Amino acid sequence: MGMIPRPLLASAALLTTLLVSAQAQNPAPLPADWTSARLSTATYVILDPQMTGPNLLGGSDQGSVLAAMRRDSAGALKRRYPGATISLDAASPQAIRVTPVLQTPSALLPWLKLTARLDFTLPGGERVSVAQDFGLLSVWQHQAEAANFVYDQLAQRLP
Repeated sequence: MGMIPRPLLASAALLTTLLVSAQAQNPAPLPADWTSARLSTATYVILDPQMTGPNLLGGSDQGSVLAAMRRDSAGALKRRYPGATISLDAASPQAIRVTPVLQTPSALLPWLKLTARLDFTLPGGERVSVAQDFGLLSVWQHQAEAANFVYDQLAQRLP
């Protein structure tokens, strides 16, 4: 079996970071309005995505990953909740603010994992996070659809 080219491996690593299985990570009880009924008709504002951990990508690759994180997290929420609205108005008082976060592994090795997370800030200020770890190889196998795969997995964990 041949070696995976570095650009493909780098893209896979970033996309794998996007592929996070969601689980609420709050030790406190979930907010009362963290329900399927509320989330299915909510307005969401996708804030600037964040990458944490070692910077394993070059400038244009990182920009592409950040753009995919924003676009595909919004798409996953809309697929999960067709009655929801995705807005660009960050000043909207009733909007749920969503920050896509990708934690990169220490190196771009197929057996390492990245963590994808969606941080939700509800209108009342409560916070809920949904996260999942993904193997770099599994993310890389989705190629151009890696971010969609990751965020769809996270969205499936929402109520």
